[in-house]
Amino acid sequence: MLETRSFRLSASFWEATRIALDSLRKNKLRSFLTLLGIILATTTLIAVTALIHGMNLYIAEKVSNMGSDGFRVVRMAWFGPWDPKKFMEMQKRNPQLRPDEYEFVKERATLLKDIGMMASRNARVSSKGDSVLGVDLQGVTENIAAINNVQVDIGRGITYEEVRRHAPVVFLGNDLRTRFFEGRDPTAKFIEIEGKPYEVVGTAKALGSVFGNSLDNFAMIPIESYFKTYGNRNGIRIVAKARAQQQLAEAEDEVRVLLRSYRHLRPGQDDNFTLFASDTIVNLWEQLTAAISAMAIGIVSVFMIVGGIVIMNIMLAVVTERTHEIGIRKSLGARRRDILNQYLVESSVLAGTGGFAGVCIAWMVAVVVRSFTSVPMALPWSSVVIGVGLSAVVGLFFGIYPARRAAKLDPIEALRVER
Repeated sequence: MLETRSFRLSASFWEATRIALDSLRKNKLRSFLTLLGIILATTTLIAVTALIHGMNLYIAEKVSNMGSDGFRVVRMAWFGPWDPKKFMEMQKRNPQLRPDEYEFVKERATLLKDIGMMASRNARVSSKGDSVLGVDLQGVTENIAAINNVQVDIGRGITYEEVRRHAPVVFLGNDLRTRFFEGRDPTAKFIEIEGKPYEVVGTAKALGSVFGNSLDNFAMIPIESYFKTYGNRNGIRIVAKARAQQQLAEAEDEVRVLLRSYRHLRPGQDDNFTLFASDTIVNLWEQLTAAISAMAIGIVSVFMIVGGIVIMNIMLAVVTERTHEIGIRKSLGARRRDILNQYLVESSVLAGTGGFAGVCIAWMVAVVVRSFTSVPMALPWSSVVIGVGLSAVVGLFFGIYPARRAAKLDPIEALRVER
């Protein structure tokens, strides 16, 4: 008995699916207009999801190069809603970081795997009459490249001895290597930074770009050489890594306490420096994308409701067209439940088809945007399932009224309707 009932339900489901697909094929224009709202809603949902998911991955991998166990200390950095008054207060309150503060923290911190210091400015770099403006010139300690996940491609990085001796050496980013030494070994060659000669000791592997801005347009020189030329009063940053990702918060607290004690800050006084980790940037970005997601959900909801109403109207028209057919089926023993299930399945399949079409369109949009622009897009499989599933649920919901109307038809009255 149970097996017979299951077989009947299965047969009814596949029959309703076949009828729905048949209707889509025979009435292409009507089907397209019917599903237009669902298609637009699903395309919008999937496209926005792909954009946000891609941007989240991009921010985590590219924008924040500190890793899950790294953090930085800077004079000031702004996170959250913009407040000009508070920003001006921070500018007045927060002094520049100094090399002696870096040495104090380095000597006393116990939870750090590594700690380095860097400063940067824009500079003009030239070689044999060819010049590049706006190069990110970085004065670094010998370990900064490793801490910032910059890998050596040719030669080597800057050494401790070169930092200590103020050596005129430079480690180049991939853009400068390509510009000045394409197809040649750059090591032991010389370039000029603001007119001063520096010997190239190595070059970095390509890092790529962020939103179309290259990460490879940099030149690293020893931090003491940087201080000798440009001074040590501006733009110093402390870059550190915790012993383990699980100890990141403790390591941040330790560095914060050391800096506060060195600056003689009393309990209750705000920090006059900013300490942040990679998750700070990622969390800020996710807060920003939450607003985009909320707006997208509102747009999608409107499209879905419009699409659902259109599907309901079309299904009412279908019920009217098939009134005689429904009468025949009832007279042959079809129950109200069978008729109800048929039209619910049919409306769900119609909406689900629109959702699938929307997913395909959104996927093509994502591929085109990712291929021809610098905007990262990544389509998670979960969003595909959600898009199609949500469309089917909308079809099911808005198909209830037409399905109940079909199921309640009196077989005698239905048979009297002319075909």
